[in-house]
Amino acid sequence: MLRLFPGKLLITLFTFGPFVFSAAQAQQQAQPTPTPAPVYPRVAGYVGILHPIVTFSNEGTSTNFDSYYVVGLPTGINIWKSPKIGFSAEFVPLVRAENGSSKMANFLFHPGILVTLAPGLTFAGRAAFETAGRYGFTPVLNKIVKKNKNSGYFVAVPVPFRFGNGHPASVTVGFQFGITF
Repeated sequence: MLRLFPGKLLITLFTFGPFVFSAAQAQQQAQPTPTPAPVYPRVAGYVGILHPIVTFSNEGTSTNFDSYYVVGLPTGINIWKSPKIGFSAEFVPLVRAENGSSKMANFLFHPGILVTLAPGLTFAGRAAFETAGRYGFTPVLNKIVKKNKNSGYFVAVPVPFRFGNGHPASVTVGFQFGITF
């Protein structure tokens, strides 16, 4: 039987104690900490850039980047009720550049419902109210292309249907990209 005297016990503790403590600490750090489950309702914001690509109506087909350029700067707030469904409010100032000058041509209020179709893929069904006097709806497919800890980069394809203000009904196909946080 091994007998340790108080002096030898202290020497043993000081010699091997740090190694035991370090090994226990390393084992504790090696175990991954569980990711907490999101709490709902959950609020997220986003900003982006919107490019309408082509518009179809009875008046003909018009394309952005041809004789004019329109760009939108959507900013929005998403309130997720659960992982599958949420509400969104989007605000989009639209700037038009044509013949060497530019102006804010329209402002769009775009409330809607969000539905998760697959991880990172969302459908947004939005109502549309424009200061230019048009109204309608916009189905949007949105895909997160890069997810970080506190943000994500997305691309989206909006397809606005518009009516009113003395113009024929129109449908546009656009491209949007941005960051959500």
